[in-house]
Amino acid sequence: MSQYLVIVESPAKVKTIKKFLGKNYIVTASNGHIRDLPKSQLGVDTENDFEPKYITIRGKGDLLSSLKKQAKKADKVLLATDPDREGEAISWHLMNSLGVDEKKFARITFNEITQTAVKESLKHKRTLDMNLVDAQQTRRVLDRLVGYKISPLLWAKVKRGLSAGRVQSAALEIISRREEEINAFIPEEYWTMDALLNVEGEKKPVTAKFYGDKNGKLKITDAKMAAEIKKAVEKADFKVIDVKRGKRTKNPPLPFTTSTLQQDASSSLGFTTQKTMRIAQQLYEGVSVGGRPAAGLISYLRTDSVRVSDDAKSAAEKYITGVFGEEYNKKSESGGKSSGKIQDAHEAIRPTDLNLDLKEAKESLTKDQLRLYLLIRTRFLASRMSAASYDTLSVKVSAGDYIFTISASSVAFEGFLAAYKGNEKKEDGNVLINDIDENTKLSLKKLEDVQHFTQPPDRYTEASLVRDMEEMGIGRPSTYSPTITTLLSRRYVMKEEKKLFITEVGEAVNNIMKDSFPDIVDPGFTAQMESRLDEVEQGALEWKEVIRDFYPGFEKELKVAEKELEKVEIRDEETDVICDKCGRNMVIKYGPHGKFLACPGFPDCRNTKPFQEKAGVKCPVCGGEVLVKRTRKGRRYYGCENNPDCDFMSWQKPSDEKCPNCGKYLIERGKKLVCSDKSCGYIKG
Repeated sequence: MSQYLVIVESPAKVKTIKKFLGKNYIVTASNGHIRDLPKSQLGVDTENDFEPKYITIRGKGDLLSSLKKQAKKADKVLLATDPDREGEAISWHLMNSLGVDEKKFARITFNEITQTAVKESLKHKRTLDMNLVDAQQTRRVLDRLVGYKISPLLWAKVKRGLSAGRVQSAALEIISRREEEINAFIPEEYWTMDALLNVEGEKKPVTAKFYGDKNGKLKITDAKMAAEIKKAVEKADFKVIDVKRGKRTKNPPLPFTTSTLQQDASSSLGFTTQKTMRIAQQLYEGVSVGGRPAAGLISYLRTDSVRVSDDAKSAAEKYITGVFGEEYNKKSESGGKSSGKIQDAHEAIRPTDLNLDLKEAKESLTKDQLRLYLLIRTRFLASRMSAASYDTLSVKVSAGDYIFTISASSVAFEGFLAAYKGNEKKEDGNVLINDIDENTKLSLKKLEDVQHFTQPPDRYTEASLVRDMEEMGIGRPSTYSPTITTLLSRRYVMKEEKKLFITEVGEAVNNIMKDSFPDIVDPGFTAQMESRLDEVEQGALEWKEVIRDFYPGFEKELKVAEKELEKVEIRDEETDVICDKCGRNMVIKYGPHGKFLACPGFPDCRNTKPFQEKAGVKCPVCGGEVLVKRTRKGRRYYGCENNPDCDFMSWQKPSDEKCPNCGKYLIERGKKLVCSDKSCGYIKG
């Protein structure tokens, strides 16, 4: 009987897959990549058509020797790494490292680690897909060229240990741009007005919202306008002038992709992208439920696709019919918008078995595993269910020359909401009024006007950054989480109450990158490069052609940057602060949290002090110097040098100028000065 060697990536899969196969199958793991570009050198021969130099990864020599011995004994070597570019590349490296005839190898893939899927994959053995391999090689070589060529410049200009990356630099620029938008944002005043109305025949009053006048929609811009409208409305009679009843449907959500799973897990469960991917990996690789052998509970977790296999559709239809009823099944395939990306060849993330006993799952899974599994399960179920339908009511009400609107709706048929209610946004608070027409009497119970100010764009969270990266075409499912993790670990970005703030070091790196390598930080350029990688994967573009097109321009920018750095003596900036231990003038250094003062006599003198950067303005409270400070998480703010005796603090840079209207200090908003009291509304410039 033939002996088969099955090689997977992760040791966690070995035990699970072993139980699915017979005695003539030996299952082992490569522990990810077996070889890669060397860490100690560039590893790409730029003089020889960018030929990569691969070596066995340090520490994997013994593992490779063991795999070689097993491969020689086996009649067939089945490469069962993950079903994506990275997995295909790992299989290719294994094939080139194990020292046995290529005819001995076959590639198998499965989208879920279940007995059915694994056994089915054995019936569909294939050769390696070199388009997938080449797409991964292109990404690896591009990232190596960018990282290893630019990082030394950052070391010289800012501090050692910094790094640049192709996707990482574009993501940092996105965060930086958002910070600039927030700093330049000028709030605009507006008012809302709600009339609480008693309706003839109804026990509860309803809320009518101010719409405008007979000429159309009207925006209430200030207190004076609000007072005039309020005065007129309070004296007016409220009359129904138009009633419209209708139907509205709400389509079910699409099943999860990597990106949408990370976003929903963040908003619903409070998980970071890294935590989401770690737990999803556990669910994919296999968990024992109810004492049964371990099996994968979800399908493959790195995907751009919303496609669902026919078998999964049939299983969902049967389950939904049994639990909710036939009418709850999806009536037609909406399909969703196609991402246009190669990984759409995969499936969406879904549960592998809808008949899993949830009581047993609760006892067998960790709390976080269960929460993420149920999130994936309910989303998938909802995606296979019918749309929800609503009865709607829209009423126009006149009050003198002004018009208010009443909106109400009620669920006519739950559809997918029967499975996904917890994630549904609340509908309008009004109860549907059955009998209302132009003869219905209305009376004003209460009129409420409220002042508001437009809000700046939200700072990025991990989830919203992933969403925008996906929409801009930057990165792919496997890169979102590692990119954010790198930005945080390098301290280019810090997290405070889930919000991402660019740090002083991050600003320094981003400014150098923008000045010297504008293409690398440009999200549009990065997205275009991702599209070219997709072309390689489709077989429409030769992989080295991508590198040949990219490198000459990049090399030119690199040489210019190196020359400019040569003109500048790279030395620490000297200050007038005297070291109280040895008397030297202290210098500015960069540390993990930004700038600090250090004695230039290191290592003989190791004295350090916090760096107090002056903002160049006087404190509006006590007249002391305003300092540029940072929170523990790296967020910039402005505070008085006399703290704690003076409690002045501002997130925006203050100005020495006073507001001519109210006398309070002005703050900088982009190129304009605005009053620090937003209710004043004064703007200069």
